[in-house]
Amino acid sequence: MKRTLFTLITAIASAATTVATAAATPATASAPTGAAASASSSAAASDFGSAIVVQDQASLRAAPRDSAQQQTLLWQGEVLEVRGERMDYLQVWDHKRERGGFIRASDVRRVSLTEADGPTLLSVLRFMRDTPGSEALGIGLTAAYLQAAPAAALSGERGAQALDALGTFADRLARRASLAPSSTAAGKANGATLSAHLDVANGYGVRFTTYEVEGRMQICYDGEAFRRVLAMPSADADQRARAALALTRPECTNPDLPAHERAKLQDWQAQLLEKVDVAGLPSYLRNRVQMRRAGLWSAVAFQQARKDGGPAAGAAASRALAEFAGVSRNDLPDEDQVAYNDAAMRVSAVRWALVPAAAPVADAKRPAVVVQPGAPGESCVLLVDAQRGAKDPLVRRCTYGVVWAASATVNREGTAVALAVQPLEGWRELWVMRKAGDAWVVDVLPPAATSPETGYAEFAGWVPGGQQMLVAREARGQGRYRKSFEVVRIDGLATERVTGDVASLPLFQRWQDAGWKRQTLSLR
Repeated sequence: MKRTLFTLITAIASAATTVATAAATPATASAPTGAAASASSSAAASDFGSAIVVQDQASLRAAPRDSAQQQTLLWQGEVLEVRGERMDYLQVWDHKRERGGFIRASDVRRVSLTEADGPTLLSVLRFMRDTPGSEALGIGLTAAYLQAAPAAALSGERGAQALDALGTFADRLARRASLAPSSTAAGKANGATLSAHLDVANGYGVRFTTYEVEGRMQICYDGEAFRRVLAMPSADADQRARAALALTRPECTNPDLPAHERAKLQDWQAQLLEKVDVAGLPSYLRNRVQMRRAGLWSAVAFQQARKDGGPAAGAAASRALAEFAGVSRNDLPDEDQVAYNDAAMRVSAVRWALVPAAAPVADAKRPAVVVQPGAPGESCVLLVDAQRGAKDPLVRRCTYGVVWAASATVNREGTAVALAVQPLEGWRELWVMRKAGDAWVVDVLPPAATSPETGYAEFAGWVPGGQQMLVAREARGQGRYRKSFEVVRIDGLATERVTGDVASLPLFQRWQDAGWKRQTLSLR
């Protein structure tokens, strides 16, 4: 049975009479064939049928007694061929290990893989789909159902339910394995269990990808079952939404992808989410789709801005903002607050794409920012005034990030200029060019003093006197989230006052920039 799970899934896709390219990934492997013969041969493998292990670390013994020698430990979800019965034990054969033995009947669930067993197995799948900790068992039961159910059922709503359950089991198992701690004895034991469950899933043909991210392993399901759900006309809106969300998880994007491949993938993911009809979804699920759309369209806006900086970037940023604005915050469960804040930061990072850059105007007292191309892939920021133009600027600094020229603002005294620069997707810094004596220098204020993840630092207003400025910062890094409103010294960018509540800073109430207040998402 374990060897035929995905050949059976291929048979479902063929019976569904649909075009799989509607949900094909940029590079999708071809599916195996020959499902019908494999299924019939497995179903007739033994007159006693099969049994699926339902307990972790179930003992396979040499004789039907607790005192008999233990041959090996079995894990939930593993399938065994039943060859006989002795007392309260079943005599079984383990094809994976090529070993026979005896196992307690209470440690397994017997399945006959006949059509009559199909409805019962599907009922169990529906129950287990939302039961954490039993993913490997759920995958084994899914394999049993796919063999027991007739083709007519598999090509309709029941087949979509089975594939939805299979994808949910695999995706949740990958999430649990990625988050499992390993520094304690209990964590190591849990890690061993999860490793065994992943091995069981792999035995059924369920595939996972693994990436190293900041010293830890990120395990992700490859999404085969979800892609097939999207290709089935019998799948309902909820199933399609769950499948699209699973296929667009940002943490499952290969961090080593080249920039052009990453942009191609993100564009595909954004288009995939567009195929989800959110009108009839439950509010919490609709919110998740719209938050994911907002994050992806902001990524598309960043990539478009890096490419040519044309109207395509503004259109993508506008779409990101519209999707984020459609999220109902009152319908957000606690576990979705992280995704909501991350979506807000990603949209904030590209919001300047919505504002066209005006032609720089410099006079004797107020400098202006000019952006010119530098080395291949670089943009160079030049600060000019009426006396010193682009050929001999007051200061020049280049970056491989996106320079949002429309964000440039000069203080009343003409001694400081604030500029938004986005070096990475979802991470926007604040450049402050200030006059120091007869020269000009550039200081950079990041969203947080951590490795770049998600966040922004943005100008919020000038304080008269030329000594202070107002800044809003929001970031997530090293597992921590923080949003703050700060009074910052222009000279050196040291924070003088900081708070999480903008109303508690009188300088913010008096001198905040009207344009910032109108456009920022930090006041949400």
